[in-house]
Amino acid sequence: MEPLVILIPCYNEALTVKKVVNDARRVFPGTPVYVYDNNSTDRTGELAKEAGAIVVKEPHQGKGNVIRSMFSDIDAQCYLMVDGDDTYPLEEGPKLVDAVLKDGVAMAIGDRLSTNYNKTKEKPFHKSGNKVVLDLINGLFGGKLKDAMTGFRAFSFAFAKSFPCRYGGFETETEMSIFSLFTTSRSSRSRFSIGRDRRAVIPS
Repeated sequence: MEPLVILIPCYNEALTVKKVVNDARRVFPGTPVYVYDNNSTDRTGELAKEAGAIVVKEPHQGKGNVIRSMFSDIDAQCYLMVDGDDTYPLEEGPKLVDAVLKDGVAMAIGDRLSTNYNKTKEKPFHKSGNKVVLDLINGLFGGKLKDAMTGFRAFSFAFAKSFPCRYGGFETETEMSIFSLFTTSRSSRSRFSIGRDRRAVIPS
């Protein structure tokens, strides 16, 4: 079993995936980096492979289906998942990994919404939608989550193998947050305020 793996779910991220893979390999040298290509119609898989990632094709469309396959396919003591759009600074990844491997939490999340991300990156519709989801989750389950939909998280082996992943799309991120509140103690979760604006990327 690997001590750590980097998981990057992708759909049409040719503009950014190579940098995300390179950042992952720089911050976590020697750690396997997996890119799960979810039927991209651009060069996402090809560019990820060029950057040194292990590329896996996931034919069932939707982020939830990708995550289900990732957790089923791979055994690791810690899984660090990051979106392939270069929204999240992988330099902050060790904080999430340490929370799982050293502090024993089941899931650590990268909280975008306590940073300038909330003011400069998120669209008003997404911001209001995230707030509604957060209010519901925190109200129903007694949580204190600040970001239920972040794409930057670390998981323990136990969490990954027990997470049911009932939904095929982006709902799975909310499901993960609810699952962590419903099935683990408060001491088994941790969050860190991280995030950055997505850069404007111009094709060469």
